[in-house]
Amino acid sequence: QVQLQELGPGLVKPSQTLSLTCTVSGASITANYYYWSWIRQPPGKGLEWMGAVGYGGSTWYSPSLKSRTSISRDTSKNQFTLQLNSVTPEDTAMYHCVRGGGLVDGKAYDYDYWGQGTPVTVSS
Repeated sequence: QVQLQELGPGLVKPSQTLSLTCTVSGASITANYYYWSWIRQPPGKGLEWMGAVGYGGSTWYSPSLKSRTSISRDTSKNQFTLQLNSVTPEDTAMYHCVRGGGLVDGKAYDYDYWGQGTPVTVSS
């Protein structure tokens, strides 16, 4: 059984950097041909794909967030991380890490396993 577990700070001040870690069990993040994404959902809004790291270590980002986002991985710990710089209250959301089975036009899709999510509030 594949499981994903997010870990984050809960509360971040405006202009700071948000860092989230996803720990994966039951599957390797280097296994062909999966893509490991971060997806968020602000209160009362829809899902927003932020970016992904692929099985080979390559990364892809949403154009709207690319300038502020970095995704990396630690294969020894089977983890991948999200850094979002210069956060504002508009970045308040539930953040999920997700496994996807494909990539098209630079965006991961075919999601099969989701973490339960971690809430992040941006407030002073």
